[in-house]
Amino acid sequence: MQQRELIISNYVKAYNSFDVEGMLKNLAPSLKFQNISNGDVNMELDGIEAFRSQAEQAVKLFDRREQIIRSFKHTGNKTEIAIDYNAILAVDLPNGLKKGDELNLKGHSIFTFDEDKIVGIMDIS
Repeated sequence: MQQRELIISNYVKAYNSFDVEGMLKNLAPSLKFQNISNGDVNMELDGIEAFRSQAEQAVKLFDRREQIIRSFKHTGNKTEIAIDYNAILAVDLPNGLKKGDELNLKGHSIFTFDEDKIVGIMDIS
């Protein structure tokens, strides 16, 4: 379990630093990613290359972004983290949010593991 926490902590550290390669370090080639907001799945990605492409686009959206891990919960091959999320937008978004707007969210992410590789990530806010 400590190894999983280290892998997830390193992933979040890379995310916060806009380090896409660092984010990919412990992801399996067959990674499945989902983003769920207000109960609706608004993004699904299959494979590490699709994830890489999306992550490279996402770094352009923010001047700053930070996930803070509040807790870990291990169940079988899954580890759930509770997070606080804060970001400053670098661009205007189609939903009406503007460059310079601050986002403050609470959410959680569920990481699915196969040995020491992340095979699934579900971000829920």
